[in-house]
Amino acid sequence: MNSTLRLSRTPGVGPIVYSELIQHFGSASNVFTATGAELGQLPGVGPKLIYAILNSSGSATVDSIIKTCQTHKIDVIERFENAYPERLLEIYDPPSILFSRGKMMPADNLSIAIVGSRHATRYGIKIASQLARGLSMAGITIISGLARGIDAAAHQAALEAGGRTIAVLGGGHLKLYPADHAALANEIAHNGAVISESPPDTPPRSGSFPRRNRIVSGLSLGVIVVEAAQRSGALISARLAMEQGREVFAVPGRIDNRMSQGCHKLIQDGAKLVNSVDDVLEELGPLATPIQTGDAGEIRNPAELRLTEQERKILNTIETTPTLIDSIIEQTNVPAARVMSTISILEMRSLIKRVSGTSVVRR
Repeated sequence: MNSTLRLSRTPGVGPIVYSELIQHFGSASNVFTATGAELGQLPGVGPKLIYAILNSSGSATVDSIIKTCQTHKIDVIERFENAYPERLLEIYDPPSILFSRGKMMPADNLSIAIVGSRHATRYGIKIASQLARGLSMAGITIISGLARGIDAAAHQAALEAGGRTIAVLGGGHLKLYPADHAALANEIAHNGAVISESPPDTPPRSGSFPRRNRIVSGLSLGVIVVEAAQRSGALISARLAMEQGREVFAVPGRIDNRMSQGCHKLIQDGAKLVNSVDDVLEELGPLATPIQTGDAGEIRNPAELRLTEQERKILNTIETTPTLIDSIIEQTNVPAARVMSTISILEMRSLIKRVSGTSVVRR
């Protein structure tokens, strides 16, 4: 951990350079035992960065950070650890280290970010709360940035629904912004996690929030923007989500409200217009890899979260290879007419497809 923290704190070593160094040398400790000539073999590693690495004397600083984390029960999660969020590894520049209060779970891979204006209207707060509550009840983890307005409404609604939520900070845990969200942060840490890529004593700066947004979108399957002016920070999250291959959703509003202008522009540019939770689940479509849920099951498509018990029972008997309808009737002990009607519902929801008049296959 000491070497990893020390490397991540070396001037000039951002997430991308860190990744290249680790891939080349295998570990942070190996980087510090490398010679200048060996470091210089990497493209983009010039004399200034070589000098910074060879003359790094951050052990005292690193020891102080580790002690602070231990005192305040903040976990230090290194990249490539099992505890590191799997989805975050998919982005171009994942943080080398995360500082976390609370626990991230495998089921958090099934997550949606809800972001928007700090100066939200009552309409915006209402819609953000409704979406967060509905998604939470369906089993989706809510990601946001702990800011005032839409962010706070999304976190609070997820908690009230008994769901999980993750807050991503723009500064360190001990320099919380806004400070009056300390109680909310504590509640989130008990029902999810509060994370940051900055050491605990790092104060928030204006430039750190756009970088924070790449983590918000990177953790998520998609980003919902609820109210955003034309120059809103929420639009940065939407742009980053597009670049990361995530889905982008936008909530429409009144055309004479400047807080709706950003959302309407996103819709014009191809974002999915959101009327309900179902719009989000249906748009996400089949997942590249199944996500393990807390009940030892797995989800292949977020639309499965809205199924009835009977629909789920029938879906679970359908394989990714052609499955005979007669076999489904026999396994489920459900009347043939109900099986046929349920198959039609599952087909309309794009969860299965017919391959013949007598067999179906799971998508």
